[in-house]
Amino acid sequence: MRPVLLFLFGAHLALLAAEKHSLQYLYTATSGLSNFPQFVTVGIVNGQPFSKYDSNIRRETPSQEWMAKSVGEEYWEQQTQISVVAEKAFINSINVAKERFNQTGGVHTIQRMYGCEWDDQTGATNGFTQYGYDGEDFMILDLKELRYISPVKQGTLTVDKWNINRLHLESDKHYLGTQCIDWLKKYLQYGKSSLEKKVSPQVSLLQKSSSSPVTCHATGFYPSGVTITWMRNGQEHHEDVELGELLPNEDGTFQKTSTITVTPDEWKNNKFSCVVEHQGKTEIGNEIRTNQDPSAPVPIGIIVGVLVSVLLVVIGVAGYMVYKKKNGFKPVSDDDSGSSSSLHNGSDSGSVHSESSNDSTKPIMR
Repeated sequence: MRPVLLFLFGAHLALLAAEKHSLQYLYTATSGLSNFPQFVTVGIVNGQPFSKYDSNIRRETPSQEWMAKSVGEEYWEQQTQISVVAEKAFINSINVAKERFNQTGGVHTIQRMYGCEWDDQTGATNGFTQYGYDGEDFMILDLKELRYISPVKQGTLTVDKWNINRLHLESDKHYLGTQCIDWLKKYLQYGKSSLEKKVSPQVSLLQKSSSSPVTCHATGFYPSGVTITWMRNGQEHHEDVELGELLPNEDGTFQKTSTITVTPDEWKNNKFSCVVEHQGKTEIGNEIRTNQDPSAPVPIGIIVGVLVSVLLVVIGVAGYMVYKKKNGFKPVSDDDSGSSSSLHNGSDSGSVHSESSNDSTKPIMR
């Protein structure tokens, strides 16, 4: 399964250090998974989930305390209604997708990711919208050309019809380039105290046995930008090194790993060290803290433990497609009408302000 991302994606007033800020939403519908919600949404700002919805609870809820304090009940009621409508369209979409791909049973996923990013130093902005089916690209919005493209023949019919509808294309462009940016800055203001924090990583070298690969594990850092490199006798070493994915922790921080494969003699006769750079600070790991018997469990429970977070559940089910490039996924529906409703909306505590364009349930297959 080819990975697809996002990943990821704020404020004027220089709320955070000069960098790119991002707002994105992930929608995921599934079939064939009895113990997983059929529909899940996650809202993310600067890599930090701030709202969520699933078809079991059927209620939009905050993922961060700062979000719960910043908006009123009207916001959550409106978000819930939007997600309920999108849920129906997404779940119906899977059956249509299976027909188009000539499939019957099995586990299938439809995902959409959309959002925007903003550089608080240069003022540059960017928007992205992508749709995926079973972990593969299905349709992508090219904002520069203002048209949808599809890498698969099953998406050709949809692309042809969508590109004729200039009203929807202009609506998508306006949302991604204007409304999304406005709400990104608003959310950055809401979560300023949390989002502008800087926490250095904790670095550990982990190994299952003396002949196993050595993993450099950096965790608990914020913001997400981190660089992990290996040094051998004072020189950068890139051979037999595998860099892991950036993963979120439940507390809003991040973790990342880099694994090096060397023989016990190589490790013994050379000086290896892991160098982790974050926010101008450097952490170095050169002592293996865990060297267990081969039959003992690998001391990486802290890594897989984060899979309990809603964000990673969504990503995991979709083949971890969303943390690979700055794109996302939309629904597949059997509605041929081309009608559409709102994206996620935003609101202040007292009143509701639309954050949306009009395509959260816009059908892909028709």
